[in-house]
Amino acid sequence: MDNMSERIVSWLKEQVEKAGAKGIVFGLSGGIDSACVAVLSKKAFGNNCLGLMMPCESHSDDEEMAFLVANKFSIPVKKISLDEPFRELLKILPSSDNRLSIANVKPRLRMLTLYYFAGNYNYLVAGTDNKTEAMLGYYTKYGDGGVDILPIGNLFKTQVRQLAKELGIPAEIIERKPSAGLWQGQFDEDEIGLSYDEMDTILKAIETNNTGDIDKAKLNKIMGIISKSQHKRDPIPVFRF
Repeated sequence: MDNMSERIVSWLKEQVEKAGAKGIVFGLSGGIDSACVAVLSKKAFGNNCLGLMMPCESHSDDEEMAFLVANKFSIPVKKISLDEPFRELLKILPSSDNRLSIANVKPRLRMLTLYYFAGNYNYLVAGTDNKTEAMLGYYTKYGDGGVDILPIGNLFKTQVRQLAKELGIPAEIIERKPSAGLWQGQFDEDEIGLSYDEMDTILKAIETNNTGDIDKAKLNKIMGIISKSQHKRDPIPVFRF
């Protein structure tokens, strides 16, 4: 992980320059992934970056942690409350018993908001998904998966923790229990049924085709998740004639 932050900062500058953009906009959720992307963006572009805090029936701790990062690193931020748009949209949509279908409206509203600001400022939208989430498809299609660039998309969650320490992210954020914030009491590891340490160990073994020492039940579980979410990673199918 030596000099990883400098390498990512250099890459960010290259991507933005190639796109003819001026900077970066990102969601600032109070979690470790968004904190790392925020600090990397600040290092790359100074005040030509913007963190959007977009509460959508979110826990109050999320905003507190987001401000903690913004204040420590002098990151430009705006708060755009999506509580009311979320509720109003659900009023006009047919009612549903599918909790995930309802919850996924939140990241898609955030994606819409990020691109609104990106258009206004001529910024790129930087996503905060890491490699663990990408390999598992643990993100919302056209929600937090709808971005222009992924600064930490090639780092496993365990590597993101190392990067966060290198960047000086506050310990309170590094030690927070990871959550996508889809509903109250939702936590990544509880939902998947494995810790991130376990997930990363298994995913690395799959990547290197060295799964002999992996618990078969856990391996099958992860393989099933990967298979089910493959459509998120594949290009959109197009009918050819």
